[in-house]
Amino acid sequence: MQTKVFIVDDHYMVIEGIRSLLQHEKTVDLIGYAMTAASCLAFLKNNQPDVILMDINLPDIDGIELCKEVKKNHPGIFILGLSTFNQQSFIQKMIDHGASGYVLKNASGKELLEAIQTVAKGKTFMSFEVEQLLKTKPKTAIVITRREKEVLELIAAGMTNNEIAQKMFISITTVETHRKNLLEKFSARNTAELVKLAFQMKFL
Repeated sequence: MQTKVFIVDDHYMVIEGIRSLLQHEKTVDLIGYAMTAASCLAFLKNNQPDVILMDINLPDIDGIELCKEVKKNHPGIFILGLSTFNQQSFIQKMIDHGASGYVLKNASGKELLEAIQTVAKGKTFMSFEVEQLLKTKPKTAIVITRREKEVLELIAAGMTNNEIAQKMFISITTVETHRKNLLEKFSARNTAELVKLAFQMKFL
């Protein structure tokens, strides 16, 4: 039995690329494409694909919101996120809004076909790179103690271990331990990177 596939992407070259990857597959029937969320929703009023390959970056509504809308109105359609975005937050939001899987645009034809066949059976498919991303703990989940926060602020102010020790009335060894723990928690290679990451993540 053929799986009816619909593509939602705002780049025609991507649509043509997917077509060329799948056009000789006997198990796949490409029934059309949309370049905006609005045209996708209009198409779905009269057509029922089995699987939608959905990009996140669309010109009108983003794919995350579109995914939510489609699953609300057409719960029987399986959605496969297809994007260059490999940020954990984007992937997680797509899954939270009902997507059955996520494939990056650098996927091979074989991987894309496997993804389509897997989600069409009601299962979940994640490309290897996506699986690895979802397994890693997001850096925003970093938790630091009040003492570490104080040390971090003084490091950012450019103070040496000796100066921090004197200001906080603690030993240099304790300061070094706090600094080491901070570097580990932020996965930072040096003090400059630590301060930069701390600013980016709003710890400073």
